[in-house]
Amino acid sequence: MGRKRKNRNAAIVGIGQTVYSSHREDQNQVEMVHEAVRNALDDAGLAVGDVDCIVHGNMELFEMQFQPDLWHSLGLGALGKDVFRITTGGTTGSSLVCAADNLVASGLYDTVLAVGMQKLQEGNTTGGITNMSDPLWFRNMQTGALSGTSAQAVIGEFGEERGRRAAIHYRIMMDNHAMLNPRAHRKLGLTYERADELMKTSARLVGDLRLIHMCSQSDGACAVVVASEEAARRAKTPPVWIRDHVEVHREETFTNLFGFVRPETTQRYAARKLFGRNGITDPVKYFDVFEMYDPSAWWGLAWLREFLLLEGDAHLRMLEEGKFDLDGDLPVNPSGGVIATNPIGATAMLRVAEAAMQIRGDAGEHQVAGGVRHALASGFGGTFWTALIMLEKDLEWEMP
Repeated sequence: MGRKRKNRNAAIVGIGQTVYSSHREDQNQVEMVHEAVRNALDDAGLAVGDVDCIVHGNMELFEMQFQPDLWHSLGLGALGKDVFRITTGGTTGSSLVCAADNLVASGLYDTVLAVGMQKLQEGNTTGGITNMSDPLWFRNMQTGALSGTSAQAVIGEFGEERGRRAAIHYRIMMDNHAMLNPRAHRKLGLTYERADELMKTSARLVGDLRLIHMCSQSDGACAVVVASEEAARRAKTPPVWIRDHVEVHREETFTNLFGFVRPETTQRYAARKLFGRNGITDPVKYFDVFEMYDPSAWWGLAWLREFLLLEGDAHLRMLEEGKFDLDGDLPVNPSGGVIATNPIGATAMLRVAEAAMQIRGDAGEHQVAGGVRHALASGFGGTFWTALIMLEKDLEWEMP
């Protein structure tokens, strides 16, 4: 496969997050953005004057606030700076990081501030999602983010008993991780002893997708500072290098083809493309942590196989054997994942921010033991957009 060319290296040097909650009544949108920006700049040891460019994003349909970047400029510190606005659905946060990487790696800017946010209490999320789908060609997705297709596929391949137990096992594992994350929104204290009860009593949403499986709806913001190699060396915190990234998507009407052939998933395509051009043949062995965008336990379960290029039931066996646990061979979502915290415009950026914190070794109680050198983060949303980003502790690879 062709290799992506970068003029120079780029690194994350500052990370800022808010506390996430279902209702942040104590802040308006500008104040929420400012909290994340201030935290990121303080983390990097930089002032707003050191920032050359800002990339900003959220899902404006959800708060019903047109061009929110104009209002948010008061909290972004955007006066007199170049600003780009990006929205790609649930992938927005990761798209912001990819854009910041491109802007710095190209040589156009030395320091870029990327900010994603969402204040979902102020709008109608489901209304926004359902109105984005084509009413003729994509009627099967008019339920919005609620879809039982992944559950149906897993159960069809592995049977009801194993499939349902694997999904609730994944959900409980995510909650166990979230319980260690002080910023996580939904922390329920679930235990594996309650698996049978949860499978039976949780409210059914669509098919085998139950309320317990589904992600939360959160308010919050996240910001990261991306800098050139020269600027990164001057930052207060150790740089986390963005080795490479890929974004792919497929049009919504691709479902019309399912009667003839089921195409390769965007997750597997992205992984195959990214790992191929970076010479990674065994992602499970190479990566030390994976922060994956998992909108539900069923999606997370299915995508483990796709992102890690596994076959058959290898992903189920790894889950059942505890290899994705915080102390496993490849910890998945030490933060608790999307199921625990989901401020949609920032959600995919949280995956990158949390993976970078793992590399820096300052994730706190949910820090992976033994040190992290290689991290993977993903995003998902929009018209089947998928993003995959590789982060490194050291500059030890050949620049693509």
